[in-house]
Amino acid sequence: MQATAIGTVTVTIVLLGAFLYARAVLVHFGADVLNQIEISAYLQDGTSPARTEAMRAALARDPRVLSVQYVPKKEGLQQLRRRLKGEIDTSILTENPLPNMFRVRVRTPELVPAVAAEIRKMPGVQYVNYGQDVVGKLLQLVAVARRVGIAVIALFILVAGIIISNTIRLTVFARRREIAIMQLVGATNAYIRMPFICEGLLDGLLGASLAVAALEVGRASLVPRLVAALPFVASNVVNVNLGSLVPQLLLVGAAVGLIASWISVGRFLRT
Repeated sequence: MQATAIGTVTVTIVLLGAFLYARAVLVHFGADVLNQIEISAYLQDGTSPARTEAMRAALARDPRVLSVQYVPKKEGLQQLRRRLKGEIDTSILTENPLPNMFRVRVRTPELVPAVAAEIRKMPGVQYVNYGQDVVGKLLQLVAVARRVGIAVIALFILVAGIIISNTIRLTVFARRREIAIMQLVGATNAYIRMPFICEGLLDGLLGASLAVAALEVGRASLVPRLVAALPFVASNVVNVNLGSLVPQLLLVGAAVGLIASWISVGRFLRT
């Protein structure tokens, strides 16, 4: 029964750890992309320098704004030529078609739509672009990943708790005669309960430790292959630090074993 409990905790924590790792990679990837987003605010032709400076100062004072960069149309055309790298001959242009613009970066990705909406209302702003469709979908993806992650984590913990609880109950039932004798000689419920609680705690810790070792072996062997197979994915995104997950998984294993054994022994003692 102990081997069954430890093995069940190990499998459950492995699944939980793998899910947490995949969720962390997804959230980290989405945040990495979102943190590179800039709001491009294109100004109307004829906007006066005084009005432009006033807009820059107003944006710089906004506590949600991380940085503001004014890009005149001449500099914008030079940057466009560097990005095109000769793919399109811009020398045939008789005039600069680009407007003056601001490039605005905010402190958190969630603030991008709200800040962009306020910039759009400023006098002198002709058009605002920040990749609205992509940003909206990424924000929804990150939010869904977080909500689904909480539900799946709760499900894994519940399953592990139920299995450990049933295993401890079987152990208690197998020792019911010894427990009855202890009650007859005056042993308190706390005295009878403590060995089973320690047993559940150790089962949870040992199972979680085995799961952490298995996850580390899997990460060390699979992540390099994944990075090699997917060169378009940055290695710093895939290599999420597993060290931050280790104490969480150990704590989950210990807590599940402790709580499940407490509940199962308490039910037996009440009956």
